[in-house]
Amino acid sequence: MPAPVIELRGLARTYPGPPPVPALRPADLVIEAGDYVAVMGPSGSGKSTLLHLLGLLDTPTAGSYLLDGLDTSALDDKDRSALRGRRIGFVFQAFHLLSYRTALENVMLAELYNSTPRGDRLAAATGALHAVGLRHRLDALPTTLSGGERQRVAIARALVNRPSLLLCDEPTGNLDSANAAALMELLDQLNSDGFTVVVITHDAGVAAHAHRAVAISDGMLSERIGTADA
Repeated sequence: MPAPVIELRGLARTYPGPPPVPALRPADLVIEAGDYVAVMGPSGSGKSTLLHLLGLLDTPTAGSYLLDGLDTSALDDKDRSALRGRRIGFVFQAFHLLSYRTALENVMLAELYNSTPRGDRLAAATGALHAVGLRHRLDALPTTLSGGERQRVAIARALVNRPSLLLCDEPTGNLDSANAAALMELLDQLNSDGFTVVVITHDAGVAAHAHRAVAISDGMLSERIGTADA
């Protein structure tokens, strides 16, 4: 049986003081391949700390985080960066696209971590943009794209390497209601296609798309009963 995509064992993060701040208290969590999980909590609850830990952007002060069965606590910065580039696709609220690069070039940049030959990068990036409905915008600069289109480019960049995990941080935060609904339909479809999706959000409507919901409050994780919209 394959290892879970995410396994947290007493994972915690305390920021040094004085006084020390326990941003994430010891947490246990298992997310299997193909799951769709929402992490819900208000501002200041510890969502950002958890995001940074799951995304290998920060290191815990206690416990362990296994990604695809690999204990990430044993990795140095170089290996963590390489693992992050190969196995985690990020979708941020603010898109984080390079304004002077086309949509296609922005997606291709994500493939540099894998040392993929340029011709293969071009084909994969083109395919990823086709998958998110942007085959007609390959050469567009981000400044000429709508908010919904920019987020679709960001999703194409996140999925181009076929990562183990799509990690989404408030993905609809900068979108109007119509674009937000279309974006969530796209994430639903990607999950149906086999991607493991984790969405960190304060929006109950966004969380309702997930199969499971996990609450975070004052740095403590707690699994909710039933589906996210139950």
